[in-house]
Amino acid sequence: LIAFGDRLFHAVWTPQDGAGRPFSNGFGAPLQDFEAPLLFPRNFNRVSGPDSNSCFGCHNLPVSGGGGDFVTGIFAGAQRFDFATFDVTDPFPISGSKDEQGNAVTLQSIGNFRSTVGFLGGGFIEMLARQMTEELQILRDATLPGKSTVLVTKGVFFGVLIRNMDGSWDTTQVVGLPGSSTTSTGPTKPPSLLILPFQQAGAVVGLREFTNSALNHHFGIQSEERFGDGFDPDGDGYQNEVTIADVTAMAIYQATLPVPGRIIPDDPQIEAAVKLGEQTFVTLGCVSCHVPALPLTDDGWIFTEPGPYNPPGNLQPGQAPIVSVDLLSSSLPNPRLKKQTNVVWVPMFSDLKLHDITSGPNDPQNPHKDPLDLNAPQGTKAFLAGTTRFLTRRLWGSASEPPFFHHGKFLTFRDAIEAHGGEATAQINAWWALSDTKKNAVIEFLKTLVVLPKGTSCLVCNPKLTPKRWPAFPWPPP
Repeated sequence: LIAFGDRLFHAVWTPQDGAGRPFSNGFGAPLQDFEAPLLFPRNFNRVSGPDSNSCFGCHNLPVSGGGGDFVTGIFAGAQRFDFATFDVTDPFPISGSKDEQGNAVTLQSIGNFRSTVGFLGGGFIEMLARQMTEELQILRDATLPGKSTVLVTKGVFFGVLIRNMDGSWDTTQVVGLPGSSTTSTGPTKPPSLLILPFQQAGAVVGLREFTNSALNHHFGIQSEERFGDGFDPDGDGYQNEVTIADVTAMAIYQATLPVPGRIIPDDPQIEAAVKLGEQTFVTLGCVSCHVPALPLTDDGWIFTEPGPYNPPGNLQPGQAPIVSVDLLSSSLPNPRLKKQTNVVWVPMFSDLKLHDITSGPNDPQNPHKDPLDLNAPQGTKAFLAGTTRFLTRRLWGSASEPPFFHHGKFLTFRDAIEAHGGEATAQINAWWALSDTKKNAVIEFLKTLVVLPKGTSCLVCNPKLTPKRWPAFPWPPP
């Protein structure tokens, strides 16, 4: 199954496979202008898609399943357009140049330019999100009318959930979750409190949802489970372009990818700098968001599909037999995490929360603001208002996956650090007060967070890829 998922991840899709979506946009909706189908020479569009013919074409840095160079970045949300032309004479909204309100868009406002992120260790990430969601929902369900509950899971604080006397929910004090996870409609529909660990502003619950969406967006490959058995909604003459089993194979392949690790040179000066950098990273307070490791417990390393939180349009629990895989299995490719006293610590340096570390939503010149909020209903005022909240970047493997920040416009760690603001104001002010020695030491520490070659047996290694004795990260686990 994993080998077949690998094959599909590297497949070069062609029209004979059903690639292309002549009468459908990247969200699967009909084109606005049926008189201009997406056929040659309109079959590829770098902005609104289809924009690729292979998963590996973008997720290849430095290995399959990793990130990508700036050139592989995407315009998330622009796939709602038929074919981006920026031709203001186009009369149809979301056809070539105008948004849902009839306003002309630019390259900077048509979608959210996003750097390609990697999925190495993806199974562990999704399972952490599932466990955290389950724990938040247990806290929610135990909250009686007239009471409030502090939302903490895996040591990560998500604010306070309030239940009014009439049973309705007040989520104004909930933090770190997208609007779609905090929306409530009266006592009968509580907020889902879903942790969405994928896409850079937290819009996707799991690898399966990501795969179904990406297949249509980037290649025009429409999955059976998303678009229906025996249907051809994009009008290309092909049905069931990928099966339920195909998508399961791709999700399992991504879930079982090796995890990143560390390489620390056998040089006393560099070793001293890395240790100082680790300590400084902690004292600066960076670990308040870039939490060094989160714990998987209660067999959370057994990855399953279909996942319990798959949204509609993706295979649901009960619709197919459960496929399980032990992410710790020695039969899977190394490097791989190991269990410690019935806990698997996932050292990804993230809290899976949304934070605003930009110059703020009220700054009209905010260079880091996304023009769209993909967690709001398409075309609404909230959707077009954009967002300044992004998932805490997972730092594991980051030294092997430049460029940096959600938009990938920074080529160095230093530039990315110094772009922080907002919720990270205290940390960035502390950074500016550091000596050059300590600043450089933090950079040396970050440079050790790499993607190791497939098959590497150690997680902390020297440059010869043999195990390196290294003290535990100077941060107490929760």
